[in-house]
Amino acid sequence: MNPLLIADCVSKAFRGRSVLTSASLRAVPGQLRALLGSNGAGKSTLIKIATGWIRPDAGLVSYDGDAYASVRLRQLAARGLFYLPDHDLFSSAFTVRAQLEMIRRRFDGAAIAEAAARMGVAERLDQRPSQLSGGELRRAELAAILVRQPRCLIADEPYRGIDPKDAEHLTRTFRELAAAGVAVVVTGHEVPTLLAAADHVTWCTSGTTYELGSPAAAEQHDQFRRDYLGPQHHDSAGSP
Repeated sequence: MNPLLIADCVSKAFRGRSVLTSASLRAVPGQLRALLGSNGAGKSTLIKIATGWIRPDAGLVSYDGDAYASVRLRQLAARGLFYLPDHDLFSSAFTVRAQLEMIRRRFDGAAIAEAAARMGVAERLDQRPSQLSGGELRRAELAAILVRQPRCLIADEPYRGIDPKDAEHLTRTFRELAAAGVAVVVTGHEVPTLLAAADHVTWCTSGTTYELGSPAAAEQHDQFRRDYLGPQHHDSAGSP
């Protein structure tokens, strides 16, 4: 299937320091894609460019066949993109219910009660985000995704700061969205979790990206095993 979202050959420098030189990202309907890379490799910068959060110095972003030299998040959001950033999604000024209602009204979304019940936060709807635990807050953000009903979901470091039970909930939801035809891209350092869940692995390193294919193919890629997965994984992969 053709990608819904493409960031193609993008580059970006900050204050003269090059972060990306020629990196690409693809979000494909029906697939959960993992974007992996070390700290500082440029994953979040690539995500922010792909979602229109920041502008690239060079390269193009395409969405549903339309190419943009410069695009804003609000444009892509109007066409079905949901960006889950690596910082809090919700404002502390309103209750969770009020913010889900804003999303529902703006995008003619799904029922709030059903989404909240599915994510286990129905009893937290009338509280403010600061009153929720880290895991509850992340599940409330998942409820926001379900209310929005996106065509494309880009999630940057969603596993950060949550316990294993909530991580399982997160992974299951991403898999269900992909199975329903949503184009899903997730970044993170939870390598076993992401390799087990993903359909495709993209490796971001040295300012560029490599499309490694399936998780099984990625684990057989010598440079990826050596430079990212580390010697312990390298040894275990090579053992009989």
